[in-house]
Amino acid sequence: MSETSKANTASARPLPDPSARMKPFRDGVGEGCLRIQRCRDCGLHHFPAIEICNGCLGDSLDWITASGRGVLFSFVRMHQVYHPAFADLTPYIIADVKLDEGPRIISTVIGCEAEDLKIDMPLAVEFHSFDDENDPSLRLPVFRPVD
Repeated sequence: MSETSKANTASARPLPDPSARMKPFRDGVGEGCLRIQRCRDCGLHHFPAIEICNGCLGDSLDWITASGRGVLFSFVRMHQVYHPAFADLTPYIIADVKLDEGPRIISTVIGCEAEDLKIDMPLAVEFHSFDDENDPSLRLPVFRPVD
């Protein structure tokens, strides 16, 4: 994909946090793994990235590969079009997923109807591209129910 084409794709849909502190997360998604922070001092997991652990106030934070499993903590079915890039997807699910490691991540749930969603239902991560050329830098984690 050319830089111009990538810029046009990127401007069509909002991208995840581009800050340097979230680069390990974005790199992981591009590689097909879900990365979150872990405090080396107390073992608490964090997402999104932080500079100081809110469990022990330590600053020894590493990035680990999470299991990619969690449960549906909360969700809403979005009917309002707040950004033109999502007009064709509306209505869609905005999900608050509690990862097995503890932190929560905002994503979506695919592979089932909204009426079938239940709080605490088990979910597993997948990585989907939203550009035509499957550019790894334009992938996002989404969740699917597991049996």
